Amino acid sequence: MLDTIHSPADLRRLELEALPALCAELREFLLNSVSTGGGHFSSNLGTVELTVALHYAFDTPRDKLVWDVGHQAYPHKVLTGRRGQMSGIRQKAGLSGFPKRCESEYDTFGVGHSSTSISAALGMALAAQQKGEDFHSIAIIGDGAMTAGMAYEALNHAGDLDANLIVVLNDNEMSISPNVGALRKYLTRLLSGRMYSTMRESGKKALSHSKSLSKLVKLTEEHMKGMVLPGTLFEEMGFKYYGPIDGHDVEELVHVLHNLKQIKGPRLLHVLTQKGKGYEPAEEDPCTYHGVTPFNLQTGLVASGKKSTPSYTQVFGQWLCDMAAQDERLVGITPAMREGSGLVEFSERFPQRYFDVGIAEQHAVTLAAGLACEGLKPVVAIYSTFLQRAYDQLLHDVAIQNLPVVFAIDRAGLVGADGPTHSGNYDLSYLRCVPNMVIMAPADEDECRQMLYTAFRLDCPTAVRYPRGKGIGIEPQAVMQEIPLGKAVKLRTGHSVAILLFGSLLLEAQAAAEELDATLVNMRFVKPLDQAMIRELVQTHDLLVTLEDNAVMGGAGSAVSEYLNETGLDVAVLNLGLPDRYIDHAQREEQLAACGLDAAGIVRRVRASNVAKTQMYAVPALSSVRVG
Repeated sequence: MLDTIHSPADLRRLELEALPALCAELREFLLNSVSTGGGHFSSNLGTVELTVALHYAFDTPRDKLVWDVGHQAYPHKVLTGRRGQMSGIRQKAGLSGFPKRCESEYDTFGVGHSSTSISAALGMALAAQQKGEDFHSIAIIGDGAMTAGMAYEALNHAGDLDANLIVVLNDNEMSISPNVGALRKYLTRLLSGRMYSTMRESGKKALSHSKSLSKLVKLTEEHMKGMVLPGTLFEEMGFKYYGPIDGHDVEELVHVLHNLKQIKGPRLLHVLTQKGKGYEPAEEDPCTYHGVTPFNLQTGLVASGKKSTPSYTQVFGQWLCDMAAQDERLVGITPAMREGSGLVEFSERFPQRYFDVGIAEQHAVTLAAGLACEGLKPVVAIYSTFLQRAYDQLLHDVAIQNLPVVFAIDRAGLVGADGPTHSGNYDLSYLRCVPNMVIMAPADEDECRQMLYTAFRLDCPTAVRYPRGKGIGIEPQAVMQEIPLGKAVKLRTGHSVAILLFGSLLLEAQAAAEELDATLVNMRFVKPLDQAMIRELVQTHDLLVTLEDNAVMGGAGSAVSEYLNETGLDVAVLNLGLPDRYIDHAQREEQLAACGLDAAGIVRRVRASNVAKTQMYAVPALSSVRVG
């Protein structure tokens, strides 16, 4: 049956009774597709029936489906004409792992970060009013994403309007109790039906002249619903609440969605689903199977190989436990990324000093500020891309007060298959301009550990940024030692050209330095810069090449150029980093090559710049000027 579905229009031509069989085929397709090529897994298995019901009940793409985060949108991609491309998802030149407006007219809003769907869908609903158009705007948001303040800001605004907005709350944490399942189904059918809606609106009009009686009836209705339904909060915010409903009963979902289409104003449908539905290992451990590399579908295991090099995330997690054992002032904070940021062991060993605040990055940072005010030493473990969401709190609540908060910034630089929404390409640029900040960028695993220790020992805001994935194979030393503040280290002495490395591109820099017979310096600190080292290099070299896995604009290379300009030192400078464009998803090595940041690209661009050292250079994706 799935072979006949090339668009939602084909889906809507099926009989309602055929939908369960279609869902079974779609789930089977996802099991085979993702186990073979990798990608987001358990969340997509959990939204099969919901996705089919939404496209069946609504006239997409005229009606707008807005997915939150988007890692549950694989069934949506399959049903909207992209089934044949799913084998290349998250690969170079393939489909994005998230909804993307330029990819399909059915992808109404590009996402990647959580908790944006209600705001975006409300904007679309208000736009329909402004333009005199008539379509439904539907936000599909998970219970995890509902922990973010932005979702409640949008609910608060929407509840005060008469927009044609439906919010589908995909609750995949609460199980469906068999003994009350029938009652929930009956109540949801009843509350979403036209008769109940008409009676409620007619009753409001009839009672409008008697304030006391109207208030009594309203309170009675709310408390009766509150006893059997968890919807009082949403009703108080101005939404008509329906549910909970079994999110794996596709026929019932279609009936309820058809009913909701007839109701006006903001509505919220509470749907209960199970992550990993249909695949037992993912049902039992949905977190492990959230995002997967190719694995054996029969055993659930990834093919074993040689002992792998620890990731930077694992290095951080081990340091955090070691440091916590030494200093009871340490507290760890994460915005809903315990596993992703490496805090599992810490949360188990030090539960009283571990705080998962949910998807609330702003709160995480200001919470850290409050803890620091009382003499504790907070470590905020956060992805670079998510720290962007708490920039005001970092600047206003931490840096202005010069509080000793350590920001352990994971996924810095290019992140590969997750693409531009998750790339950490801007943290050096947006942190470098903040007073009181110390910023470090390790070149290997041991340096990462020692920098985290150094950051913890400082009495000011600090940031240690490190990349996604494995290190280069340097074993972290158990003994922790402070790194002298703002001091670089020379790794190789060469002639004419000096490469100033900021961060994780050590192997690429070493290979390029050998090829060019260049001096190689591991700068280690982006702020403060080792100015003495820069002055020494200016005296002995014709060209300084800065290298970073960060945007060129405003990054570490810009800091070097600013210092040279300020002091009047005369030397040619070539800034190598990420260009002023978003880098599409691909393997990280492919992304680096596309940006000219692999060893061959570095050599090529340095040689091009040396053709005429005193001229301005216009090599793609780089900034090169003579300063002085």
